[in-house]
Amino acid sequence: MSRYKEIDLKDLKTYSATTRASKVTTENEASPICAGMTISKFLDSLPSNLKADDFKAIARDVVRAKQKGKPVIIMFGGHVIKTGCSPVLADLAENGFITHFASNGSAAIHDTELARFGHTSEDVAAQLADGSFGMAEDTAALVNLAAKNAARNCDGFGESVGSLLEEEAPSYLGRALIHRCYKLGIPYTLHVAIGTDIVHQHSSANGAAIGEASLRDFRIFANTVAGLGDGGVVLNLGSAVIMPEVFLKALAVARNLGNSVKNFTTANFDMIQHYRPGVNIVNRPVLEGGNGYAITGHHEIMIPLLAAAIYEADATY
Repeated sequence: MSRYKEIDLKDLKTYSATTRASKVTTENEASPICAGMTISKFLDSLPSNLKADDFKAIARDVVRAKQKGKPVIIMFGGHVIKTGCSPVLADLAENGFITHFASNGSAAIHDTELARFGHTSEDVAAQLADGSFGMAEDTAALVNLAAKNAARNCDGFGESVGSLLEEEAPSYLGRALIHRCYKLGIPYTLHVAIGTDIVHQHSSANGAAIGEASLRDFRIFANTVAGLGDGGVVLNLGSAVIMPEVFLKALAVARNLGNSVKNFTTANFDMIQHYRPGVNIVNRPVLEGGNGYAITGHHEIMIPLLAAAIYEADATY
C-alpha cells in the first residue's frame, strides 16, 4: 500500500450522459466514400464538423460575394504557381469568382517563366554553390522592364507584366495567370520587397522603378480592399509574411478614408499555419464583424478542391 494518501471519490456528483449537452452527434459523422462519387456527393459526405464546415462556408461566401458584386481577392505566393494551380485560379476568375489577384514578386516570376519557356523553379542548392542561382538574364529582363514601363507610363506593375507577355506572345501564354488577368481586365497587383526576388540580382533592376510600380499596385490593391465591406472575401494562399502585411496596411488605409470595411470573410490556406497570417488575415481584420478561417493543407490539393466546392455551391444557390 502506498504511503501517500489518495483522494476519496465516493462523494463525486455525477449525471447521465443522456442528459448532457454534446458538441458531436451521429448526424455530424461522415458518409462512406465510394468509387464514382460526384464532387457534390463527396462534399456532402464530409463530416459536419470543424474544418470541413469551415471549408464549405468559405466556398459559399465566395459564391455570395459574386452574387452581391463584392470583391473576391486572392493573395498568394510563388509556391501556388509552382504547384500547378494557376489554371484553376484563372478559370475561377474567368467565371467571375475572383475579382483581384495580389502576389509577391516570386509568383509573377514563376508565372512568366512558365508562360515563356514551359518550365520554372531552378535547383537552388546546386546553383547556389557555383553562384549561378537566379542569374537567368531573360527572366530578369522582362520583369525589370515591366517595372520601368509601369513607372514611366503610370501603369500597374502586374498590368505591365501582362502587357509585355501579350506583346511577346510566347508559346505557353495561355496558361499564364498574370496574362489571363490582363486579358480579363481584372487587377493582378505585385507587392515586391526589394532583394527578395532573383530579378533584383541583375544590373537591369532599377530600384526607383520597382518601388514606384509596386507602390502603385499597393494603391490599386487598397482601392479593391475598400469595397470588401458587407460580403467581400479575402483568401490568402501560401504567403506567410508579405501579403498578410500588405493586406493589413491596405485595410488600415481603406478604413482611414471612411470606408466601412467590415462584415466580410477572410481565410488563410497554407501547409502550416503561421503567426502573421493568423493575426493579419484570420483574426484582426474581422474583429469589427465577419468571419476568419484557417485551412491547413497542400496547395496542389486544397486549391482545386476549393474550386470544386465553389462551383458546387454556385450550383446550389
